[in-house]
Amino acid sequence: MRRTFFLIALILSGFSATLLAQGDYDTYFTEKSLRIDFTLTGDAESQTAGIRLLREEPVWSGPRANRVDPFDYGGYRVKVYDQASGQLIYSRGFNTLFEEWRTTAQARAERQAWDNSVVIPSPKVPVRVELEARERSDMKFHKLLAQTIDPSSLFIDRSPLRSNPVTVIQREGEPAEKVDLVFVAEGYTAKERKKFEADARRFTEALFQTPPFDRYRSAFNVYAVAVPSEESGTDMAGEDIFRNTALNSGFYTFGIDRYLTTPDMRAIRDAVWETPCDALFVLVNSERYGGGGMYNFYAIGTADNQHTLSVFTHELGHSFAGLADEYFTSEVAYESFYNLKYEPWEPNITTLVDFEAKWKDLLPADTPIPTPLEEPYKDKAGVFEGGGYVAKGIYRPMDHCMMRDYAPFCPVCQEAIIRMIHYYEDRPIRPAE
Repeated sequence: MRRTFFLIALILSGFSATLLAQGDYDTYFTEKSLRIDFTLTGDAESQTAGIRLLREEPVWSGPRANRVDPFDYGGYRVKVYDQASGQLIYSRGFNTLFEEWRTTAQARAERQAWDNSVVIPSPKVPVRVELEARERSDMKFHKLLAQTIDPSSLFIDRSPLRSNPVTVIQREGEPAEKVDLVFVAEGYTAKERKKFEADARRFTEALFQTPPFDRYRSAFNVYAVAVPSEESGTDMAGEDIFRNTALNSGFYTFGIDRYLTTPDMRAIRDAVWETPCDALFVLVNSERYGGGGMYNFYAIGTADNQHTLSVFTHELGHSFAGLADEYFTSEVAYESFYNLKYEPWEPNITTLVDFEAKWKDLLPADTPIPTPLEEPYKDKAGVFEGGGYVAKGIYRPMDHCMMRDYAPFCPVCQEAIIRMIHYYEDRPIRPAE
């Protein structure tokens, strides 16, 4: 099967990366990170990018062997080349809120500019940085910008930012060999710091009671960054409620009342500038239902709703493992988010264009493709129609899953999560155990 060969290739590439890249990390990179703040400008038809700021920051917590992205996930990708040799020395995919906005009706009527941020290991040598965007017309990455960066440049900002109180919830090892999960406070005043820390601990325990995270607790370091806000809560623009908060979050993203996000990525990165950070969850001091999550960017949710802990785990599925939503009847603002002529990059949905590269080898014998939602198939892994906000033409692995209705993660999603944990541990990437 193609998927089997794909996974074998990942294993071999992982071992090769371990042998080759462990020794040359120090050739190209320092122990610090380079933050690239950039702007995406455009509308539904086109987009451009420009760098706003380069900042050197004190900690690089990402993997050192797994520097070249093995997943091919995300709507955007940053690639770093050694300027002298032209060798690719770092790459990583990610999503942005701007990408989602471009699929809304508003983007057909106007152009906007959105701030974004990406972090790479800080180079020792001159490098060429390229930013690419995946176009839905062909599902391929296309270059948005390319810029040479000299690490000795006077134009790299090296000034310290404000330090925020950091609570270490658990530390299991060196950041470069662990998943560094960071909770960031939003809508908590200075007097509510203890509540934030208690909420972050409660979320941590909930995560490690959820399969497959329950088997990998020792793979995580967990931190809580107490960024103080002037007022409690968050914005609810559709109800004319606005709060003065540190990260400028709010409901009614794209007009959807439950969609909670912040467009202020720079404020988030300023908050965690000296904290090891691989996965980031913005914890909002509110009782309202809602949240959001974008792959390798951030996830966000509220602290005190009855569904809070399930929302947290669901949104972390998006931001940490690149999982797609598997529901297909809820209200969304996106229009034509997936091109059904191509296979989506998310590991837990398929258009059947290239199903061999997805979860075919996880199906029980004699499972029909597509799979009818009836006995004896409906409670097993299959290929069930409906997912990714689309009722027809996109398929999900099981009828119920955390990425649809807060049921336990299905085997396909669990495999994707485990592979991502292995990536951050700097282990060879291989199938889930």
